[in-house]
Amino acid sequence: MRAGIALGSNLGDRLRNLRQARDRICALDGTRRPISQSSVYETAAVGCEPGAENFYNAVIELDFAGTAQAFLDSLQMIERSLGRKRNYARNVSRTIDLDLLYFAEEERAGPELQLPHPRMREREFVLRPLADLAPDLRLPGETASVRELLAQLPASDLVKCVTREW
Repeated sequence: MRAGIALGSNLGDRLRNLRQARDRICALDGTRRPISQSSVYETAAVGCEPGAENFYNAVIELDFAGTAQAFLDSLQMIERSLGRKRNYARNVSRTIDLDLLYFAEEERAGPELQLPHPRMREREFVLRPLADLAPDLRLPGETASVRELLAQLPASDLVKCVTREW
């Protein structure tokens, strides 16, 4: 199943954290190559604690042979292995944040897993890198493409490209 994953980091070596997470995702049983990856974008740490570093954000897309729940469990295991605590407050600094954005055409509204990700339509730091990969993608239950969703957001200078190769 085709899956989109948002990666974010604002603690430590942010680019290294994204690379390590990407590489561990690619090494999971059930992950099939090739993967697609967006550029890396720097985003202000809006809503985080005072003095928080900016985030580095990216999106990768790949095929996964298991279930959405199995994939989410693996993503959370990778987060823990990279120093992420599971019982975290929302909007705090973190070494890595992995969000399952979509999993093929699956739609879910459970307490642990919601697909597509319920807040991605409001987040430039997710839509901009996703538009690098799939600007014409229409998410399950959505009539607008990723490009159109991005164009509907208010103009912002909060997101800027850091690197295209990582």
